[in-house]
Amino acid sequence: MTPTRKKRGILVPATACALLATLGFLFVMSNPAAYKSESQALALLRELRELDQRWDGDALRLAGALTPVIPAVPDRRPVLARILHELEQEPASDVLADDLGALRAGMEEKVSAYAELHARHLRSLRTGADFRERLAALANGAAAARVRAPSSAARADALLAQIERARLAANVTDIEAHTLMAQMLEPPVASLVSAAGAVQPELRAGGRAAQQAGEEFLSAREAEATTWRRFAMLTVGARVDVVARRVSDAIDAGLDEKERWRVYLAAYAAALLVGIGYLAARLLATQAALRIANQGLESRVQDRTRDLTRTLEQLKESEAQLVQSEKMSSLGQLVAGVAHEVNTPLAYVKNSLATVRDRMPEVRETLEQAERMVSATRMEPVDPRALHDAMDALATRLFHLSQHQVMQDIEALTSDGLHGISQITDLVANLRNFARLDRSRVATFDVNEGIRTTLLIARPALRHVHVEMRLGELPQITCSPSQVNQVVLNLLTNAAQAIEGEAGLIRITTRREADGVAIEVADNGKGIPAAAIPRVFDPFFTTKEVGKGTGLGLSIAYKIVTQHGGRIEVQSHEGAGATFRVVLPLRPPVLPAAAPVLMEVA
Repeated sequence: MTPTRKKRGILVPATACALLATLGFLFVMSNPAAYKSESQALALLRELRELDQRWDGDALRLAGALTPVIPAVPDRRPVLARILHELEQEPASDVLADDLGALRAGMEEKVSAYAELHARHLRSLRTGADFRERLAALANGAAAARVRAPSSAARADALLAQIERARLAANVTDIEAHTLMAQMLEPPVASLVSAAGAVQPELRAGGRAAQQAGEEFLSAREAEATTWRRFAMLTVGARVDVVARRVSDAIDAGLDEKERWRVYLAAYAAALLVGIGYLAARLLATQAALRIANQGLESRVQDRTRDLTRTLEQLKESEAQLVQSEKMSSLGQLVAGVAHEVNTPLAYVKNSLATVRDRMPEVRETLEQAERMVSATRMEPVDPRALHDAMDALATRLFHLSQHQVMQDIEALTSDGLHGISQITDLVANLRNFARLDRSRVATFDVNEGIRTTLLIARPALRHVHVEMRLGELPQITCSPSQVNQVVLNLLTNAAQAIEGEAGLIRITTRREADGVAIEVADNGKGIPAAAIPRVFDPFFTTKEVGKGTGLGLSIAYKIVTQHGGRIEVQSHEGAGATFRVVLPLRPPVLPAAAPVLMEVA
């Protein structure tokens, strides 16, 4: 590449980056979204102001009623806490830090004042109710005295008039008119004792109780009015208005600045569009020249594609042949192991039958002697000497059979033969269960039973290791039994091949998982290097020596598990063994139809 082309190759991207950076800068500077936090803060301040106004109304409605307010005044403290929390979380809260502190302090003062007002109001309600009850009791006593003593009717009427004036004054609910209410209530309350004593001396105690209740009511109402005036004098609402106005002015000024940057952005975009149009014209001319060049390249690409397609097909055929060859080799290992297992019980049967055949002449001779004795007993007339000779000969043969334990040997040999045949039958049944060739491809399956069957099949490969099983209680799963058996067999075979020496241990563990069942196969072999763990499931990858593995066993196991919707994991430290963990779902996805799978040794 010439120096001029190098400079052009650097200059063009740098110019494009500069133009885009300028466009991005103008867009950011003209974007009004930067004031979103300020707008949200303004909305929260307005909501806080509305809450303050509603709180003032609640306080006025509470203080202006001498009966329980229905509906009850709501508790607005959670709403206040939420608004203040959201204001503090807004990015604009940094600008309003000092104001937020003052607002929070003012609102806390208002909460405290409102709580005190509420407590004072409850005392006013309680004392007012007690005062009205005392007045009613005194009025009833005056009315009764008027009936009993007509001469005191005028004094009783005067007492009733005082009680009525006190009741009317106590029913003034406007907290702002508390001073007027006190002026109206104090004279009749002060004269209740004397007026009641003038009617009847017994009524003096009722008048004193009513007077004390009235004084307590006046005191409670006075305290409530004082608290109300202090609550009404709080200026936190005006403070919120000032802060909101300042934020609104800042937003307006910022939007004016954004409008100026928007004008700059429009002018820059127009200039940029002109430049892009010029470049587009140049690009069209360049594309026309490239189109002519591409037409010549297409034919060469097609030729190269055909060559690559043929090469790929050849590679696929070679891979398929290699996999099939490995399957046949693995099948041969499985058949050799099964043949070895069948050979031992067959030797039992063969030796037993041969020994029984050697013993049969003695039994046959005994039967012949017995037939001669039977014939001698049937002769007419009976020959005592012939009968005696026949019995002696039969007794001799029976003694011979007893001495040589012929019948016991025959019985033992037939038992050994039957035991050997039973072992062959069990092995065939286990092999049949392992392959599941007589069942449908997908069926319910007991994983623990499959593991036990696979261990019997893999017994020739596990002679030098100790197998420890920790099988938990598992539900049956839906799967391809032969393929799951193959996964377990491949893992067991790999574990056995990884163990060196005579102190080998393979631990098989099953347990219930939340989404299915888990199978763990752990060994104390030489382990897997850390660098090789990510590749252990790759086809044809193996850590064994040349000629001892093709790297297909774990690859096929991984494919089977993933087709069942499960997963397979490996944990290993070099020199400390390896643990393979298979998790299978209770109900896998639909499995594709396939031919029976043979054992693979990685």
